[in-house]
Amino acid sequence: MMRRIILGFMGLHILHHASKEPITGAFMMKELESHGYKVSPGTLYPLLQKMEKMGLLKSRWEVQNGKRVRLYEITQAGIEVLEEGKKKVKELCREILGDEK
Repeated sequence: MMRRIILGFMGLHILHHASKEPITGAFMMKELESHGYKVSPGTLYPLLQKMEKMGLLKSRWEVQNGKRVRLYEITQAGIEVLEEGKKKVKELCREILGDEK
């Protein structure tokens, strides 16, 4: 159960960063690690691929520092899911944490 919850929050976290600028899987692994989540490529990349298949992200290949990397960008559908997710997280956190404001 906790794994599913964490994966859901990871998806929102990915959409959040992709809404700011194009992201790479390596960037997201480091970003999640900075929050205490050690995520393997075997967990992150299938999640990114699933989000792309769902139409939440789109990707393209680019060369950066002589290396070919895949950049992920948020789509309009991803923006809509992110906004709805933010509302739901806020609502649930208020209830769970007892902050009714």
